[in-house]
Amino acid sequence: MLFYTTTKHVIILLMTDDVKKLGENLKKIRLSKNITQIKIAKKLGVDRAFISNIENAKTNPTLATITNLAQALGVSTNELLK
Repeated sequence: MLFYTTTKHVIILLMTDDVKKLGENLKKIRLSKNITQIKIAKKLGVDRAFISNIENAKTNPTLATITNLAQALGVSTNELLK
């Protein structure tokens, strides 16, 4: 995890490798549970393309989104991020 600080804010950014690993883990877990991107998207109230973008490391999801994904899949956030 990369930390970038300014005088007013601390911004936590997932490095590219972490975003890629998250996407790989999300897809692996989702497929192992036979859950579609559409089903996950509906549980989170987002578009299916958003889930696809996470799986393909095209977006950097917030901690809240990662937590919601873990809950929707029935796994811990650690499992998604390992």
